[in-house]
Amino acid sequence: MSGKGKEGGLVATDIACRRAERLLFSALNFALGPGDALMLRGPNGSGKSSLLRLLAGLLPAESGSLSWRGQPVEKDRAAYRADIAYLGHLDALKPQLLVRENLAFWADLVGGTVGVDAALAKVGLTPCADFPAQHLSAGQRRRFGLARLLLKPVPIWLLDEPTTALDVAGVKLVTDLIARHLAAGGLAIISSHDQMALPNARTLTLGSAA
Repeated sequence: MSGKGKEGGLVATDIACRRAERLLFSALNFALGPGDALMLRGPNGSGKSSLLRLLAGLLPAESGSLSWRGQPVEKDRAAYRADIAYLGHLDALKPQLLVRENLAFWADLVGGTVGVDAALAKVGLTPCADFPAQHLSAGQRRRFGLARLLLKPVPIWLLDEPTTALDVAGVKLVTDLIARHLAAGGLAIISSHDQMALPNARTLTLGSAA
């Protein structure tokens, strides 16, 4: 995937990833600039989640390099991570706390600049704000994860199956939030089985599971 004109964005060069004794992928290349989206496709076990974790700094690469804004990520990993919002499979909720209290915890953790109530409203969770988190449905838990993304604007979104457990309205919400993020100059890398009509979206298909 060409990196022409994207040198100041997020650039992966010959990335390889191994889990246990299995090489998930190798010689992976892409380059993304402001407003770009990359959709990850491939069967279960092909390495989509592992790639997102690698890009989030949660998993080491077997080989290859990653640069952000023209500098190797390894030169300042803290600065790179500060520019990332990662939405994985775990909902990161403390069940006994209220939904609002849970999000306030995350706002303090990331140095949120967007109000907790405003973030909850944007994902349709205002009616649940004062519920203990243990009472949320699977779809509401996913919406909570989306609210976490909105607490602090950052340029890179890494989203692992963001539409899981969501209804039609929830899928549209995800698509709209990503589109707004891209329109504001952000970039996004998304693993999803749902088809999302996103501007400037490209597809990267990972290989078959072994």
